[in-house]
Amino acid sequence: MPFVVTENCIKCKYTDCVEVCPVDCFHEGPNFLVIDPEECIDCTLCEPECPANAIFPEDDVPAGQEDFIALNAELSKAWPVLTERKDAPADAKDWDGKPGKRDLIER
Repeated sequence: MPFVVTENCIKCKYTDCVEVCPVDCFHEGPNFLVIDPEECIDCTLCEPECPANAIFPEDDVPAGQEDFIALNAELSKAWPVLTERKDAPADAKDWDGKPGKRDLIER
């Protein structure tokens, strides 16, 4: 059961999770991160590191965000692997917790 990055990561894009991942399963888009479900080894290290609480085990993805399971799988094939922590966007705290960000994903 892989972990899934959900809506709250959009425009926050904290990368603390990337730093602890032992298998480099995170992929970076312009304003969102995803986890490659084929690479994720379910180590659980990333989930507590996410300041935006946007990472969940696949079986625990919040109601209404189940489409992020397929979205992580799709975008991880298109986006490059991210292996090092980067600074979050300057306005990340402004976006943390805001609902309705799904349409803001930049591809």
